[in-house]
Amino acid sequence: MTTAPKNVLAVVAPHVGGRGAGAGLATLFPGEVNVTVVEATDENPAALHTAHVIITALSPVTAEHLAAAPDLKLVQCASHGFEYVDLDAARARDVVVCNIGSSGAESQNVAEQTFALMLALAKQLIPAHTALVEADWALPRLQRSLTELSGKTLGIVGLGGIGQEVARRAVAFDMSIVYAGRRRLPEETEARLGGARHVALDELLRTADYVSLHAPLTDETRHLLDAERLALLKPTAFVINTARGALIDQDALADALENGTLAGAGIDVFDPEPPTPALRLLKSPNVVLSPHVGGVTRETLIRIALAAVQNVAGFLTGGEPRDVVS
Repeated sequence: MTTAPKNVLAVVAPHVGGRGAGAGLATLFPGEVNVTVVEATDENPAALHTAHVIITALSPVTAEHLAAAPDLKLVQCASHGFEYVDLDAARARDVVVCNIGSSGAESQNVAEQTFALMLALAKQLIPAHTALVEADWALPRLQRSLTELSGKTLGIVGLGGIGQEVARRAVAFDMSIVYAGRRRLPEETEARLGGARHVALDELLRTADYVSLHAPLTDETRHLLDAERLALLKPTAFVINTARGALIDQDALADALENGTLAGAGIDVFDPEPPTPALRLLKSPNVVLSPHVGGVTRETLIRIALAAVQNVAGFLTGGEPRDVVS
């Protein structure tokens, strides 16, 4: 590529920081790069039309957006996920799509958030806090449902970078680990993760006391946990989702919680985001909910921005992009 000034459109949705976060990201680029910050991809048609690169933080990039940007060469997702980009349309226009998968930018905090949700469920922190605030000493009532992580089996769906960070913490909690995925990891990696065992997804669901999702959202994984698969879980099991909301059929999960066929759920991601007030999980029993905070600590946001900007800057100066997903 030439050294002429390049135009970058940084799209940061309001629910993940909006213009303020985008302005901070823009300061990381060298002066010869023109950065326009918007909160929706089509907010500034002129900037979209002249963009060579789009950086998107969970904002959709559709076929229509791609068609409106004739000079576009790269879509950089400022996240592990990339399902909000029309990959087929990008391929048809020879536009490269990347995520920040190999950077590990989000791994630490997503793993911590996973354990925060697991511990909150095991120790019944939400109902315990609520009862005490209402002057209700709830110990006799809660005692029957309090449990430990030690000695339990954690089933990890997707043992990539984030899944492995979760597994490392599970080893420290004396948990056994089973995992499901397309490929088995090397034996030395399994040994390092406490003797993690690769099993089929249905076996994992039948076996695990906690199921934690860390798979990407694709056509194949959408509603990976549907009513049929949720029915495989033990009634004492908990489901944790810090990956993508649509990996679970949210109505089927609400049914399982309301019917008592599942002990609880910790959910940090929703479909759509933000969730609508009609989402049944908001009122389902024994859930712990958080607003997609798994990747947005101060430290994490800095790492994400740096990873995205470094990949784009390298691409604009003729380098090979990293983490190409399409």
